[in-house]
Amino acid sequence: MAAPLTFLGIESSCDDTAAAVVRHVPGAAAQILSSVVEGQVALHADFGGVVPEIAARAHAERLDHCVEAALVQAGLGLRDLDGIAVTAGPGLIGGVLSGVMLAKGLAAASGLPMVGVNHLAGHALTPRLTDAVEFPYLMLLVSGGHCQFLIAKDVDDFQRLGGTIDDAPGEAFDKTAKLLGLPQPGGPAVQAEAALGDVRRFAFPRPLLDRPGCDMSFSGLKTALLRARDAVVTEKGGLTVQDRRDLCAGFQEAVADVLVEKSRRALEVYLALSPAVPVLAVAGGVAANAVIRAKLMALCDKMGVQFLAPPLALCTDNAAMIAWAGMERFRTGARDDAALVARPRWPLDQTAAPMIGSGKKGAKA
Repeated sequence: MAAPLTFLGIESSCDDTAAAVVRHVPGAAAQILSSVVEGQVALHADFGGVVPEIAARAHAERLDHCVEAALVQAGLGLRDLDGIAVTAGPGLIGGVLSGVMLAKGLAAASGLPMVGVNHLAGHALTPRLTDAVEFPYLMLLVSGGHCQFLIAKDVDDFQRLGGTIDDAPGEAFDKTAKLLGLPQPGGPAVQAEAALGDVRRFAFPRPLLDRPGCDMSFSGLKTALLRARDAVVTEKGGLTVQDRRDLCAGFQEAVADVLVEKSRRALEVYLALSPAVPVLAVAGGVAANAVIRAKLMALCDKMGVQFLAPPLALCTDNAAMIAWAGMERFRTGARDDAALVARPRWPLDQTAAPMIGSGKKGAKA
């Protein structure tokens, strides 16, 4: 039987600086002994998005403090660990490099083994951390930086069925909020306004539903909202509160409809593998949207598939998922040394054709 493991995880791929300690005894549920996440929303608030240079400098300043805090929370020292896992990509290269260099220094000083982790694999393997899900399962990663369907077949074996060819849904929510004068992050703000709006007032498109496959596009939907907003402003001389609510409701409904239909198609491909216990797992900040989650749950009920969404703290960027993914890779024999490189792009499915285009945050996908 595999030995118990305790791993330190380090995550710095975008604008969250994170460290965590995770322990797993085979045959028992994994334990998150600590999880520290320091966001950078205030640092980027004046720029309308994440500034890579500012993010990288913040990571360099905060990473050692986050690691120290995670160890203190866990009540452990470096000598009590079995290994160090670090996000080695994909992401904003300055931030990824900061984390990789810290991990190399810690590994060299302590003699602990180090494992580089694909950030997307961290998200994709989270259902195994939280619910011990068996392979294969279908994973929908849906957030501000990425959106894709993956069949998780093994720790290092992922089949991509499709993804966004431009803006990720979370990015589209953020841009919609900005167009309508709502605060950031845009997802919660748009959802709150949409709850009081009329989904039928504006006829927004459902991009790529007229084409086969599981690829998605949200850039055109954002443009359609911009045009609808401008038409109302031209007609009335401005937006009323109800106009804004109706625009948000129509936009949110369109995003939900696209995600549900594409999920249905992805589930058909996945179910053809005849999994013993079919599971659709969803991770990413957009998974917290109540309308999208309810529609996906209804789809799963209809198709006889278990719906699983980890707690929100483990859906968004965190280091516990990195520690777990590193632990899983470690048990397969994976080890890295000082030659580990930081990678701005790192597709999980190495055999799939590259996605066409990317949004402002889309390099992570």
